[in-house]
Amino acid sequence: MFEDKTLYVKQLKPYLYLFDENHECTGYLVIGDKKAALIDTMMGYHNYKEEIRKITDKPVMVINTHGHPDHIYGDVFFDEAYISPGDLDLAIDACKDPEFVEVCEEEGFSMPPFKEIKGGDVVDLGGKTLEVYDIPGHTPGGILLLLKEDRILFTGDAINHHLWLQLPHTVPYEQCIEGIDKVLFLEKEADVILHGHARDYDDISLMRCVRDAIQEILDGKNDADTDYTWFMGVCKQHPFKVESGKHYQQEDHVIVYDQSKLS
Repeated sequence: MFEDKTLYVKQLKPYLYLFDENHECTGYLVIGDKKAALIDTMMGYHNYKEEIRKITDKPVMVINTHGHPDHIYGDVFFDEAYISPGDLDLAIDACKDPEFVEVCEEEGFSMPPFKEIKGGDVVDLGGKTLEVYDIPGHTPGGILLLLKEDRILFTGDAINHHLWLQLPHTVPYEQCIEGIDKVLFLEKEADVILHGHARDYDDISLMRCVRDAIQEILDGKNDADTDYTWFMGVCKQHPFKVESGKHYQQEDHVIVYDQSKLS
């Protein structure tokens, strides 16, 4: 926490703010008439409770889209945080990282208790409604949040341009397809996506593009895929196309995957 990192705050609507933490990860503040919701708390490089107070004095509900460190570590600034039961163990393990524990002890912080949120839940902010949908894939307990009144879908890392599916806890790729298929009806409920590393809106069609790209991998249409090096070794990356004429924030689009999970 409190590292020398740049915070970019972008107001997307009068009641919607994008917090870009050093171009590493992104969180979103949605402000209703009764309370506000902070969707993901990033790495905790900044005290987001204080940052939010510069914008609104309404009570803040913290919702984690999944349990990875770059989406939950900022929870330390709040009294409680919500996460899907499917990612609870993942989040708890992330909080046991020795470096994170050491920093928390030095700064006098501790993670708040996690409370349950899952598909089918509805968060009423007062004039703004967040509908919750399960999307197992990138993590077992990932969730989507639909800002119903404004047709905006918050997807965490489950739907984005650079999707990591090589992680040990990623669900089987067939289940990734099944999970997306169950929520594809949201194409008719939302116009745009805001994902966990975005700097602006993407078209909702990105969801189907991601789904089809995973299917290509399963169908063996990956002969031209190249190596992808990450901190746990080398795997593969599968580039995919997006719909022409639609608005996307990035030019490159890849699914990162583990070939051993295909056998």
